[in-house]
Formats: sequence, C-alpha cells, structure tokens
Amino acid sequence: MKRLTVVWVTGLFLLGILSSPGMSQNAKDILAKMIEVQGGRAALEKIKDTTMTGTMEIIQFGLSGSLSIHIKEPDKARMDMEFMGMVVTQAFDGENGWGVNPQTGAVEDMPEDQAKEMKRMALGNASLLNPEKYGITYTYKGKETIEGKDYFVLEQAFEDGHTTTMYVDAQTYVMYKTKEMSTNMAGLQEEAEAFYGDYKKVDGVMMFHSMRVVQGGEEAMTMTITEVSFNTGLEDSFFKKEE
Repeated sequence: MKRLTVVWVTGLFLLGILSSPGMSQNAKDILAKMIEVQGGRAALEKIKDTTMTGTMEIIQFGLSGSLSIHIKEPDKARMDMEFMGMVVTQAFDGENGWGVNPQTGAVEDMPEDQAKEMKRMALGNASLLNPEKYGITYTYKGKETIEGKDYFVLEQAFEDGHTTTMYVDAQTYVMYKTKEMSTNMAGLQEEAEAFYGDYKKVDGVMMFHSMRVVQGGEEAMTMTITEVSFNTGLEDSFFKKEE
C-alpha cells in the first residue's frame, strides 16, 4: 500500500500552476488560463495550509476507509488513512519522511524514494507560485485527443529528475489526468495515471473532489473528497515524527 497512497500526490495541486521564466509561450498561455479558472493568483497566495478529508478505496486489496490530507506550505505534509480500525500515517516534517507501519504499528523512517514524493507534495502552492525557486519547469508537448476530446499536454519536471505529464482540458482548462512512473507493490517501476473530476469551488478556489488511480493498466484506487479547508492554522508539531 506504500506507493498507492502517494502516487497521485504530485498532481494534487497542479490545478494552480503558475507560469515561470524560461517556459515556452504556449505553456505560459495555458498555465495562465488554468490560474484564471482555478480562482486566480491572489486566491492561491492566501493559502498557507490545506486540509482535505474524504474516503478512499484500495481496490487491489478490497479495502475502503477514511482519508485526511494536510499540507503546510512549503515543506510539510501528512496523510492519515484508516481501514478497519487500523490507522496508517505518512508524513514529511520539512526535513525527513516518516510513517506508521500498518503491520506492526511502529513509527519508522520513510524509504528515500517515498520521502521524495512526500517532499514534492509538501511544496503545495509554493511550487506553483514560485516554480523557478524550486527548480521546477513546465514544457508544452502539444495536443492529444482522448475519446474525442482535445487536451493540452504539459510536462512538469522537478529538480530531482522526477517528471509528470499533465493533460489539461482544452475547453475548460481544468486538469483531466496526470501520468508518471511509480513503484508498484513488487518494487518495480510502472506507469501510473491519476484521473480527476467533480470540480467545485471552495472559498473561490476550484478543487477536484474525486479521483481514481490506474497503475500498471489496472484500476488501483479511488478517492472522494467530502471537505476542503484552507488556513486552519496547522502547527509544525503536527507533522513531527511521533515517538
């Protein structure tokens, strides 16, 4: 269950991407439209922390339960998932990643590759408002037609070498899906796609409220967000490793 819970996180806040120096003109134009649709730069700049709660289903294991995601920009993130009375926690405290082993209940340091995923997640809107500060670039890759609809294709590249391909609806300028390589349960790299839907505005910011993940060509996870809250005053201590 390690990677299924984080594979889609990189794309979680991509809906608010802002343009940065060095991008192609097409990428800048597309991103500017996305910003406008999402609610605008001013609305995004006001967000210091984000909390999302809802439900999720891990299809491969026949598990369903509750989920909460917490982001405190620019470097802290935490996810808490509960299945059949078992709580699984994964977090990044600004320097290190840690998690609760669901088999033993022990608090453990996170493997390096997963910690990098959580670190990218923790950037939140900081990576969108100031991408050049974090070495993030966006490249326009042209249009692609999927099931009769046109999508703009953008590649998001991080300083650590990780890339995510983004598919943006050419009519509405909201995110349709993201695609990236991810480690499966057997420890092997395979393609993973996250599909976004049920868009609603929360305090003036457009957010998706449903998502499904396809990994290795098979549906792996679905998620429904029931509540989104901004600026609840999350404390740094909430993200620290539990002793």
